[in-house]
Amino acid sequence: MVQEFAESRCAVIFSGDMAVSVEMHHTGDPASQREVAAVIEHLLADRLGDWRVSIVGSQANDRWDMQIIGPNAFERTYALEGSAGEHRPETIRIILGRMLPVRND
Repeated sequence: MVQEFAESRCAVIFSGDMAVSVEMHHTGDPASQREVAAVIEHLLADRLGDWRVSIVGSQANDRWDMQIIGPNAFERTYALEGSAGEHRPETIRIILGRMLPVRND
């Protein structure tokens, strides 16, 4: 089941007892936001527990701050630099994949 909240550019994916929430603010084009959110949701959908990813763009520069919160007190932050190509969905997928804990399934 997918619930989208247009005002906050937030989508929550429910899969059994797990949820993936992606919030994006001040990151530009809504179509691009949907593509980034879809990549994140796909990467986290089969992981156990609840995951929340927040990406907030800066109005002063081309940096997006990404925060990932997951089960077992997992929390990471990363600054995505637009000038380095880190706003592209595929690049975000690679970065996020490297930041996630090793799977034990």
